[in-house]
Amino acid sequence: MKKRKNREKVNLHPVMVYLILSLIVIILSGILSWFNVQATYNQISPITGEYSVTTEAVTSLFSLRGLKYIFTNTVSNFANFAVLSHLIIILLGIGLMEKSGFLKTVITLLTKKAKKTTVTFVLILICLSTSIIGDLSYLIFIPLSALLFLYGKRNPILGIIASFAALTCGSALSMILTSVDSSLINITELNSQILLGSYAINSWAFLLIMIVAIITLAFLLTNITENIIAKRLEKYDFAEEEVEEDLVLTKPKMRGLLLAGIVGLIYLLIFIYNIIPGLPFSGNFLDYSQELYIDKLFSYESFFTNGFVFIVAFFFVLLGLSYGIGARTIKNNKDFIDGLSHSLNDMGKILVMIFAAATFISIFKQTNIGNVITVGLANVLGRVSFSGLPLLLLIFLVSIMATIFLPSSVSKWSIIATTAIPHIINAGITPEFAQVVFRFGESVSLGLTPIFAYFVVYLAYLEKYSQNSGNIRVTNAIKVQLPYNIVTFLVFLVLIVIWYIIGLPLGLNTGISL
Repeated sequence: MKKRKNREKVNLHPVMVYLILSLIVIILSGILSWFNVQATYNQISPITGEYSVTTEAVTSLFSLRGLKYIFTNTVSNFANFAVLSHLIIILLGIGLMEKSGFLKTVITLLTKKAKKTTVTFVLILICLSTSIIGDLSYLIFIPLSALLFLYGKRNPILGIIASFAALTCGSALSMILTSVDSSLINITELNSQILLGSYAINSWAFLLIMIVAIITLAFLLTNITENIIAKRLEKYDFAEEEVEEDLVLTKPKMRGLLLAGIVGLIYLLIFIYNIIPGLPFSGNFLDYSQELYIDKLFSYESFFTNGFVFIVAFFFVLLGLSYGIGARTIKNNKDFIDGLSHSLNDMGKILVMIFAAATFISIFKQTNIGNVITVGLANVLGRVSFSGLPLLLLIFLVSIMATIFLPSSVSKWSIIATTAIPHIINAGITPEFAQVVFRFGESVSLGLTPIFAYFVVYLAYLEKYSQNSGNIRVTNAIKVQLPYNIVTFLVFLVLIVIWYIIGLPLGLNTGISL
């Protein structure tokens, strides 16, 4: 009993963990900087196409200058932390959909006759396929998955765990190129052109292997959720209003669904029309300074990229408001405002957690430790003499380890590609295969690092729906993700080996060999 009590005392709330990690990083940066820890690599210029020597060194925050940085930038870092502003905006829409009854009606209708396993499979399959909308998927699907399971009379924490696992393990999986893919392809092409001249990667280069990976993982992650994680969780005690009798689809509710469906369809048609180029008055959300459509859609200057969070939030608001008016659950402006603020009622602890996470992440980035470690791992690739499958597997492992310290795909690949791509080309392997292997690797470990900005959203929702807040610990949150990450590691490892040995095409007109 005494040992058990001691273990409970050692357990720390996520906020304390982030603050302690911040302190450790500050002290560690001082030590590493004092020993002049740094790493050098060749960086290619996108303008000249030539390599230049770049040195990444640890920046000490364990100094007067470091303390000045922390005190002068902590508030602005928190205010500019994208997770905070985007989450609040998205929750306005989700709150209105929930308060009006739209979500409960729709979810109940869609799931009341479906098997539990089927609902879990569909959720995981969707989450694995949503990298097209980028990091916004974490802010949409983690809250919605909790409500999906709650209205399905299942533990909402199971939905949170499953959705976060699928979103992180599937972060690299997309049948359609995303903005991240576009940036990575530019880096890959730039490094390839040093040896291969005008080398170009087509938009469907990764289609086949992505389809296989998504379908395989969907089945396996569903199995883990239902047969491992669900059995580990404590029984969830539902409130009286959450265990009411089956939904009765009354005329007001039908009217609300019809009105929401019409308004939502019109909104989606207007949105889709504005991302299609070449039609009369169409394509208004695109950046026409770019050449490729994927860049027109996802460039940093496009309206689609800059306004997408509000586009989605406004869509949710329209659905909730339309349903509320039709079902008469929203009768006046007070009901409307109450609905908008519904999901923000319990934001106190979430804000504190986000503040701690934003502080830790900004401190870690400022020390440059992640970049130095990534350069060191990339340099390992430059010192090996083997090629072929062993080289691909080494890239895979380097990507897994580097992601723990540098979650950003573009920053990481810009460092690793300068070493990996020349080796891959000399081994007779296509640069596309190297990029796929890199992406597979970072998906394995993305959900295990608190440095990943959206890890705090996962923690916050575990905290929100936990009926015993003492159980929510960073170590526990990582522990329940491990089965998913282990299976994802094995699946990607098998796919890499099979594709290399058999020589299957990665996608349309793209193989594994030059």
